[in-house]
Amino acid sequence: MKKLVLASAVCTLSSPAVFAQSLENQNEETKSIERVAVVGAATNLSITAEDIEQFQANDLADVFRESPSVSVGGSVGVAQKIFIRGLEDAYLNVTVDGAQQTSTLFHHIGRVTLDPDLLKQIDVQAGAGEATSGPGAIGGSIRFKTKDAQDLLRGDEQFGGRVKASYFSNDGTRYSGSLYGKLSDTWGLLGYYSTVDRDNFEDGDGNEVLGTAADQDLMFLKASGYIADNQYLSLSAEQRDEEGEFSARPNWVVLEGAPLYPSEAERDTYVANYRFDHSAMVFLEATAYQTSSSFRGGRFDWLSEIDTYGFDIRNTSDVTNHVFTYGIDYRKDEVESGPGTGPVQNAEEGSVLGIYAQAHSNITPELLLSYGVRYDNFDFQQEILIDDYYGTPVTDEPSGLDDNELSFNAGLEYQLTEAWTLGLGYAEAARGKQIGDGFTLDEYLYDGEDVPVVASDVVPETVTNIEASIEYSANNLNARLSAYESTIDDVLFSGYQGNSVFNNIGDLESSGVEFNLAYRWDSVDLYFGFSSVDVELMPREDLYSVPYNSIDINGYEFVGLGNSRGDTWVLGADYTVTADISVGFNITMVDDINIDTLHQALENGWTDSLYSLNKADYTLVDIYGEWEVTNDLSVNLAVTNLFDEAYIDHSSVGDYSEVFPSVVGPQEAGRDIRLSVTYDF
Repeated sequence: MKKLVLASAVCTLSSPAVFAQSLENQNEETKSIERVAVVGAATNLSITAEDIEQFQANDLADVFRESPSVSVGGSVGVAQKIFIRGLEDAYLNVTVDGAQQTSTLFHHIGRVTLDPDLLKQIDVQAGAGEATSGPGAIGGSIRFKTKDAQDLLRGDEQFGGRVKASYFSNDGTRYSGSLYGKLSDTWGLLGYYSTVDRDNFEDGDGNEVLGTAADQDLMFLKASGYIADNQYLSLSAEQRDEEGEFSARPNWVVLEGAPLYPSEAERDTYVANYRFDHSAMVFLEATAYQTSSSFRGGRFDWLSEIDTYGFDIRNTSDVTNHVFTYGIDYRKDEVESGPGTGPVQNAEEGSVLGIYAQAHSNITPELLLSYGVRYDNFDFQQEILIDDYYGTPVTDEPSGLDDNELSFNAGLEYQLTEAWTLGLGYAEAARGKQIGDGFTLDEYLYDGEDVPVVASDVVPETVTNIEASIEYSANNLNARLSAYESTIDDVLFSGYQGNSVFNNIGDLESSGVEFNLAYRWDSVDLYFGFSSVDVELMPREDLYSVPYNSIDINGYEFVGLGNSRGDTWVLGADYTVTADISVGFNITMVDDINIDTLHQALENGWTDSLYSLNKADYTLVDIYGEWEVTNDLSVNLAVTNLFDEAYIDHSSVGDYSEVFPSVVGPQEAGRDIRLSVTYDF
């Protein structure tokens, strides 16, 4: 209730469809969409279930295809990684119904796996923001929210179901089924199952992309409702399994004749959400969660497992023109790894305890201020580190860190005129050493002496983020221009000389501009987006023997940090033909980019010069349409990559084949005709 009041005073950027709808009086369906607003943030994005359905989204790349500032690289489903403003999702606070998705099982695969059909809404906040964003949100946050029974029941229905069959010409099928109903007047239960069978797809040149076939199965159960007039509770359980034969490095191309290895990724997530709306002073929200994930495969049949559990308890108090949110959150991560059929050889654990407060104040009818503070205590401990060859500890004593950081933020929204709004924001955030990649926990720098994972001189990463935006909204037109600069100090990374495996290697700067425009004309919603961002490392003085003022980030040398991408343009339209038929198109254009790379390879003597990496430009055209045949039967048709463009996404690993033949990112899928039929009963 109070969040909706707050959001009404703050300009937020939604997905193109919702963005355009905001130009008119919102209907009841739009009003029900939960808004997550960050005062002063230049980029807030909301994606709804309807947006996802349009493209018949099959993976993360489909989910974010309409946003110029959010990209997904990796091509293969299991290897996909999300990037916001060029920073990899390891820098983001990613939650599903409040459950944090943390850490990395294997640096050659992604860490966020979701079924798009289950999603009700996605909220993206780019860049460090408010204290309520959660721990370690130095690059921003992504909040995924799943559907419940109440979202699917229509009118006075007590029980219902949905079956859906989807065919992908390039190349696979998806079948799903849902049962949902009311357990009482105030309680609902949703059960969902989906199975996806994908064969190797073909790229735009008609070549088979090896190692892209996979089988995915997902089961989801969610009970939710009011346990009293002012108390809401939801309980959910999700189990996801993906099997396939992948290369030793799934986010690299599979060369002809190279072996594939049976691999399996699993995730189980359990979430409880509670809400108590007592009064203006007490609006209590609590979340508790537990997630277990694992990946087994690769050349050595390696098994990596991560267990995460935590909670977030917050209260919101509304005092005249001020809204205060304050609370505490906690998360603990544990990682173990070793042979698939052998004993655990490596283990680490980390935790973060946060205390935060955020305020929003209507100073005048035109001026809204936000200000907040966050305290985080980071604890990291290396538990076991065994040498694979000799079975002896690499270090005499396990290493660890215990750090505290205080972060502040402030922002404003000022209504210059009825049509023009100015936004300014400043935010800080921090992240201590996280648990390591399960496949490389045994990594260390061998110099004849024991080397700890972290040394006493290692400090947490901290970020300062400055943003500004100007927005115009009137006469069916909404436009926003944004500029930002984010600097992450003391970046933690491995593979460079120092007193430990992980050392602070310098500062990472992400800066750029973004422009979004939407226009509604009768039954047509038009939208346009542009994003230009530079992501550069300012290395510490002694990092290289040759001084470099700045280095463009790339996804090969700096895996886990970010990737450079050409300027991105998005153009599209949605047209409601009749009450039962809608069509649309989306065009994405990415400009070419050239950057100098392989600085560390040159330092190590693996090459004799820097390598100029070229990422070619490409243009993608997608079309889609929906026909509601009856109240219970609907048909969706979408064609992605209509003109069969052959390309490597700029957010994937680039092409280094001139120097290292196997280091090439996989091609993306060529034309894919997607047909789905949905029946509700």
